[in-house]
Amino acid sequence: MTSVQEMTGLLQAWSDGDEEALNKLTPVVYQELHQIARRYMAGERAGHTLRSTALINEAYLRLIDWKNVRWKNRAHFFSVCAQMMRRILVDSARARGYAKRGGDAPVISLDEVTIVSPECDRELVAVHEALERLEVEDPRRSRVVELRFFLGFEVNEVAQVLQISRRTVINDWNFAKAWLHRDIQRAL
Repeated sequence: MTSVQEMTGLLQAWSDGDEEALNKLTPVVYQELHQIARRYMAGERAGHTLRSTALINEAYLRLIDWKNVRWKNRAHFFSVCAQMMRRILVDSARARGYAKRGGDAPVISLDEVTIVSPECDRELVAVHEALERLEVEDPRRSRVVELRFFLGFEVNEVAQVLQISRRTVINDWNFAKAWLHRDIQRAL
């Protein structure tokens, strides 16, 4: 596994146009995204592996096509990955006809909702819209939710990526869940 410093160096070299850095970075990033997806999908029914692989592939293809991006570090990269995956999932949900939540939508919990199954498209869109509102109010807490909820990162991983304490991650996560729940309930 590549160290955080090595990955940051490769990301910055890629930003500077070094194709060799991209070649070295590709297997590391792709493997890490697959590990995240496998962890996240562990409790899902069979058949979702292709969907998670498709999500990773789509996000990865979009990332390598970006030009003029100045990657600051691993945290910046994975934050962008989380946002990109969220947008891909939301776009997919909307494309299936769930642009608006119904008045009879169930109460959702960030600990329980499964974002890649078709039966929860409405909930995904609701979480996405609420998360956009949270980002305006508190960008760091929004990043915590993206990393935990959309990438399946554990508390320690979020703390490392965002360079904050484990306790801050837990506090931000708990606050954000309550804030999002209240915001979603208001929007219904």
